[in-house]
Amino acid sequence: MVRAPLASLAPLPLPAPRRPPGADGCWERARRWYEDALGWETVPGAPVRLRTGVGFDVLDAPAEAGHAALGRLPAGFPVALRGDRMLLLVAAGGAEELPGLLEWLEWGSLELGLRAVGAGGLIDAPLPAGPGAPPVPGGSQGAAVWLRPPEPGRGAGASLPTLSATGGERVAPGLVRLVGTVATECHRVRLRRACGRPAPRPGRP
Repeated sequence: MVRAPLASLAPLPLPAPRRPPGADGCWERARRWYEDALGWETVPGAPVRLRTGVGFDVLDAPAEAGHAALGRLPAGFPVALRGDRMLLLVAAGGAEELPGLLEWLEWGSLELGLRAVGAGGLIDAPLPAGPGAPPVPGGSQGAAVWLRPPEPGRGAGASLPTLSATGGERVAPGLVRLVGTVATECHRVRLRRACGRPAPRPGRP
């Protein structure tokens, strides 16, 4: 029996990792889409970041409560998901109204896990979605994604919940209705977890 030389038994070198096709510059294309199609201010990077407090603010809620709230609200405004948090876009200035609204709705004394991102804030841009959006290959796990993408041409304008809007079946709800609905669902999630009860199945309260 002829033994192979030891050199032939050495492990072969691993090939260098391959970058996803088109990865170079993909986020730059996304940044241009956010700025040109939607008119939003961005900060370059991977992922791109969006400035809040200019064209829109963000209501940041636990995802479980957010999903329940969306079932009770019209689908007229953009919503994104990042991990276990839901990002609901509201009109610029809405973040400043949140503490006062929670007090007025008598939720101010409770810790709901509900917060807002307004002037001077940044959020990771969700992966672009919708008509005309550029593809972004190699999206990492946990990246923000659109549940209800914004519509080019509308951006973060009239379609966003505001303090003065009354809402309706085909338009975004008013900010008071949105905050009240989300706060109620945050409280239900808080009580359910305190009692050790599992989350309800989708479609059930």
